[in-house]
Amino acid sequence: MRPRLALTVRRMVADSAKGPRPSLTETLFTLFLRLVAVASLWFALQYWAMLTGFSFNGQGRFDLLPPAWKAAYTALAVLFPVAGVGLWLLVSWGPVIWLVAAATEIVMHEAYPSVFGIDRTLVFMHVAIAVVFVLFRIALFIQRRRQARTVRTDSP
Repeated sequence: MRPRLALTVRRMVADSAKGPRPSLTETLFTLFLRLVAVASLWFALQYWAMLTGFSFNGQGRFDLLPPAWKAAYTALAVLFPVAGVGLWLLVSWGPVIWLVAAATEIVMHEAYPSVFGIDRTLVFMHVAIAVVFVLFRIALFIQRRRQARTVRTDSP
């Protein structure tokens, strides 16, 4: 029975649709998005731990926070896990939601330092991730443009 199963599997593989293999840039971009997704989920867990009282000895619980912190931390506790899932699944809205969450944190720490404090490391990290994302998108655009140019049949 085993040889027959192996033959069936070989036939199934031969019938499978074979698409083009992803380039190194596409593979690295996927890895980058997945790493950002894991980081986003980590941020989400930190916000939820703080809001529910599991961190900071319960001093960051939702009912003990000032109104500005309640609004910001609740929004971030929702945005970061959604962004993490979107980035992990490689869907188009993942980076958009991450950008909204990162921009919220940047505005919190840069525009309102008297309320939320200054966290230059966090701001630098978000800006660096955004720059790397833009560089990957530019590289992918150039790569796809070159591929489209070489595939055309009507070029002189």
